[in-house]
Amino acid sequence: MFYTYIIFSKSKNRYYTGYTSSTPQDRLDRHNNEMTPSTKSGIPWELVFFKSFNSKSDAIKFENFIKKQKSQIFIKKLITSDKNEFPE
Repeated sequence: MFYTYIIFSKSKNRYYTGYTSSTPQDRLDRHNNEMTPSTKSGIPWELVFFKSFNSKSDAIKFENFIKKQKSQIFIKKLITSDKNEFPE
């Protein structure tokens, strides 16, 4: 299983989108334990969205689609949509 996920940093008011083959929670833990240089300054991050895929390529395609939107409005709508598998 592969996942596209979105995390949010309140301190930076910033979203970060990525994909992973581990669980979204495990990936979040790596971000919050300073194991990802690009997100180190935004700690603590919180998981706000994830969607599962059977293939790595589908997860990457969805990640790239989100990033190409370049819009926090789009991300906020996605977080509240039925595509979000993250239980609130």
